[in-house]
Amino acid sequence: MKYTPFQRLTNLLKLDRKDVVQIILYAVFAGLVSLSLPLGIQAIINLIQSGRVSASWVLLVVIVIIGVALGGILSVMQLRITENLQQKIFVRSSFEFSYRLPKIKLEALYNQYAPELANRFFDTLTIQKGTSKLLIDFSSALLQIIFGIILLSLYHPFFILFGALLLVLLYSIFKFSYTTGLNTSLKESKYKYKVVGWLQEIARNNSSFRKKDNFEFALAKNNSLVEQYLVHREKHFNIIKRQFLQLIGFKVIITASLLLIGGYLVVSQEMNIGQFVAAEIIILLVINSVEKVILGLETFYDVLTSVEKIGQVVDMETEKTISKEPDFCYTNIQMETDNLSFKFPDSPDYVLSKINLVINPGEKIYLDGKNGSGKSTLIRILAGLMQPTSGSFAINDDTYRKVDINQFRSHIGTILHEETPFEGTILENITFNNPHVTHDQIKWAIDSVGLGEFIKSLPDGLDTMIFPEGRQLSSSNAQKILLARSIVNRPKILFYEDPLDKMDDDAAARIIDFLTDAKNQWTLIVTSKNPYWKQKCMRVIEIQEGKINNDILKS
Repeated sequence: MKYTPFQRLTNLLKLDRKDVVQIILYAVFAGLVSLSLPLGIQAIINLIQSGRVSASWVLLVVIVIIGVALGGILSVMQLRITENLQQKIFVRSSFEFSYRLPKIKLEALYNQYAPELANRFFDTLTIQKGTSKLLIDFSSALLQIIFGIILLSLYHPFFILFGALLLVLLYSIFKFSYTTGLNTSLKESKYKYKVVGWLQEIARNNSSFRKKDNFEFALAKNNSLVEQYLVHREKHFNIIKRQFLQLIGFKVIITASLLLIGGYLVVSQEMNIGQFVAAEIIILLVINSVEKVILGLETFYDVLTSVEKIGQVVDMETEKTISKEPDFCYTNIQMETDNLSFKFPDSPDYVLSKINLVINPGEKIYLDGKNGSGKSTLIRILAGLMQPTSGSFAINDDTYRKVDINQFRSHIGTILHEETPFEGTILENITFNNPHVTHDQIKWAIDSVGLGEFIKSLPDGLDTMIFPEGRQLSSSNAQKILLARSIVNRPKILFYEDPLDKMDDDAAARIIDFLTDAKNQWTLIVTSKNPYWKQKCMRVIEIQEGKINNDILKS
């Protein structure tokens, strides 16, 4: 179901309905207390006019002071609740992203840049601050307007007209600018993220942009994106400015009208001076509340935009999993495809077409073919990362859609093109802190890929921290860490895309000999430009333009 930005916001607030109700209740009490102030002042003025300075006058002064203090206390209580609400929003959003990002279907990420999606988490900060401001300021302002109009109507029927005009003004401003204001805010946000994305690219490839011509290109592209941002930002500002100008015009007309008409009502003795002063105070409170509402519309647009940007990530389709019995386990894994075909969303051409394969346990398979032939796509389907568009993929005669994908993945190891070490210790990168991985398994994996000497040379050994993408490591050692990670659980199947392309020939050959050794009973499926793989694997499958051209089983 497709939600509008406003529906997303209301759904978000429903999760913390109790907190929201408390904030509104406090706003009601604060509104009543604030409006008791002009009533108290009216009574005091009436007493002073009558020349009676008595205990009643002193009591009224004390009551007014207590009302002011109580209003402040209620505001502090609102702040405590909104702080709790902000913390809940942050925690919930962080787990929403950390849960969804690894589970979004690869097909849904087609033409998407995953780090840009992760950047949208920063919209959580806007939602935190904006929601707090809306719940406190908006609720208080709207309630003050409503209570103020009701109270004014008790003084004279004329003020009923004032209230009606005020409500018509608010409705008109919101009605005729909401859609345009939200659209311009969304477009502004779009280019804001484009600027951030480009800065991220500059940072990621900073060495490439050090050359003068490249540096100037980086600045020129940034300038182009910033110009687009400013265009849409200016359009959005014009809407906010128009709303504020309408408010100023309204304030001038209402202030002049109320002073003239209020003065006339006093002169004609339809109101006393105390009522006049109290009415003017209430009117000032109401006009200030209207100003808060109008100025708060920008925050309202920002919150709706942020909720929508995060909602677009939440709406992305995630993998559907099923759970088999806890004791279910694959002993041997045979994979079979039947007329398997695949194409990416919105693409007219098939990347793979009618692939028929049977892969038996323990086979070492080399996928051969030119770039773009479909090798990587086939590996990702076989590894359970993508589903075929048509045809079927079966594991042990069970179609893929019925497989417990988590159980299947616990038996495989992968290295894909985009994989790099993450920020954390070497041990965390190899084991993900899996408590079931033993010391012997870790030592076996490290020694098998030739990583032992390097780790021994480090002062902190396995506890050495790795920077994001393994920046301080040589590319060879970074790949060895990924290799150790892929085999540490002694998987039944290995899926590799160019796993050794950063290593020298001798080191690569030793690792290939180990991975293809018959004593290691795992199934191996690999794509690589290193010809030694082709020599060592027992089966070579050549893919050409998405179809199997040759399938050779070597003796």
